[in-house]
Amino acid sequence: MTKSYFPKNFLWGGAIAANQAEGAWNIDGKGMSVADVAQYKPNVDPKDYVSQWHVSPTQIQKAMQTDDTTYYPKRHGIDFYHRYKEDLALFSKMGMKCLRVSIAWTRLFPTGTESTPNANGIAFYRNLFKEMNRLGIEPLVTLAHYEMPLYLVNHYDGWVSREVVDLFIRFCRVCFQEFNPYVHYWLTFNEIDSVFRHPFTTVGVVEEKYANKKEAEQAIYQALHHQFLASALATKELRKVDSTAKIGCMMTKTLAYPLTPNPEDALLAQQYNRNNYFYADVQVFGAYPQYMKNYFNSHDIHVQMHQGDEEILKQYTVDFVSFSYYMTMVKSIDEDHMEKVGGNLTTSVKNPYLETSDWGWQVDPVGLRISLIDIYDRYHLPVFIVENGIGAKDTFVDGTVHDDYRIKYFSDHFKQVNLAIRDGVDVMGFTTWGCIDIISASTSQISKRYGFVYVDLDDLGRGTYDRYPKDSYYWYKRVIETNGASLYEDSKVAAAGSLKS
Repeated sequence: MTKSYFPKNFLWGGAIAANQAEGAWNIDGKGMSVADVAQYKPNVDPKDYVSQWHVSPTQIQKAMQTDDTTYYPKRHGIDFYHRYKEDLALFSKMGMKCLRVSIAWTRLFPTGTESTPNANGIAFYRNLFKEMNRLGIEPLVTLAHYEMPLYLVNHYDGWVSREVVDLFIRFCRVCFQEFNPYVHYWLTFNEIDSVFRHPFTTVGVVEEKYANKKEAEQAIYQALHHQFLASALATKELRKVDSTAKIGCMMTKTLAYPLTPNPEDALLAQQYNRNNYFYADVQVFGAYPQYMKNYFNSHDIHVQMHQGDEEILKQYTVDFVSFSYYMTMVKSIDEDHMEKVGGNLTTSVKNPYLETSDWGWQVDPVGLRISLIDIYDRYHLPVFIVENGIGAKDTFVDGTVHDDYRIKYFSDHFKQVNLAIRDGVDVMGFTTWGCIDIISASTSQISKRYGFVYVDLDDLGRGTYDRYPKDSYYWYKRVIETNGASLYEDSKVAAAGSLKS
């Protein structure tokens, strides 16, 4: 029988984002962010990720003219802003070692352009981090998690503007100076590779403002360059404040397999995976890879760089690589004629060897092991899994949720991490996504539940907001307290059966 082999200092934990959890969208001086424009769209196919994410100029104007929270659920979240002590107490009782959170830019700088930060925002995050420290929960803090000030979208065209780099670095400088005593692990941009999946949410690009698809692509790559530059400059600022603190990049790991041994299928999968790595390559190696330079030349894309940009990228690279992992893809030269599955990442040819979740995600624990090995072998830096989980339609009965399907999901994935560590991968920790039910990033609904803790709230914002531990809460508590050894003892996992459909 395989034995648990997790390091003694392994950071078992959970992850949430400010825009999906905090709520309190317009109090204590907070300004509007891109998340406050995200609508719950009950009539959109949850597997249609393009419709889920797209935001038009008309939708922006409509959102700015209403205080509605029913169809803008991220505005109320799960009220973590007022209930964080209650939630942290639950996480502490679980034994959580680490909690990934983000700092809402607009809570510190409502429009992003202010010269001094909002004192209420500073106080909230200082109190949050102090409470985490008191409970022995290590903060892992994301500086930019789909929370760009809406003002910068409307007046600066988002990250397309070079000026936004300076505004963001001012925000980062305040974060480092104010919160450094409590925070030792930082991430720059959440899923920086998502610029083409949802450019409005990621970099504030409103595609309709551009004359054609080519101009929009040019703008997105320009915005991406500014984020690369900002990541390097944020790293520089952190090291001024604390040379012992660690800062990492964060990517979406979307591993692709070839459908068949056909070399053309293998080439498609390789190209897909290579493009996925591009975003971390720049932040780890400090330079654009040659294949991307070739792509820019062949597609007449001109990314404007100021003198010294390349030197900054090279000098201030990250300390570790973090990533989200939810599903794997399949590539085929004949995919136009094949059955597809999809989530809020992308669509893919259906893999006949894998089950799919309620939202069309192909569940692949072994793919996590493959991804860990590939990332570590490529970068030779510590690796941190900062998002992974299963969105499911939980049934709340008698004060709890009997979620054996979630227990099985995490047991299978944790075991593959264990095997990757045995393969020699330096894994820092694992923060499960949505450790407490939060508003979904893509569909803006809460009925797509990820948490170990159930929140009494429905998709239209109705409910008490009360918290209830699920069966998986107690199971994960046991995993943490045994440092993974219980994964090989728990008979409940063996009996859990297949994923809930």
